[in-house]
Amino acid sequence: MNPTSNLHGIIRGKTIELAIDPGLKHGQEVEVTLLPAKNSKSWGDGLRRAAGALADDWSGEDDEILSQIQLERMRSAGRTLPS
Repeated sequence: MNPTSNLHGIIRGKTIELAIDPGLKHGQEVEVTLLPAKNSKSWGDGLRRAAGALADDWSGEDDEILSQIQLERMRSAGRTLPS
């Protein structure tokens, strides 16, 4: 993890519960700057947050499958429908 990464977390009293493992050793001293999270409800925000849950299980084969789907969609976009 990049030492200057922005992480999302939830305040629970004097504890901040991070959404992901920061990759630092237990007991390591850190500097923290707190900013309230933007509460944007843009389309796709939930999907982007959920995608991180799959990061450890994602493979090159999954990338290839998504590439093939994208190519098929691009090919389909150029087809005309019969009258």
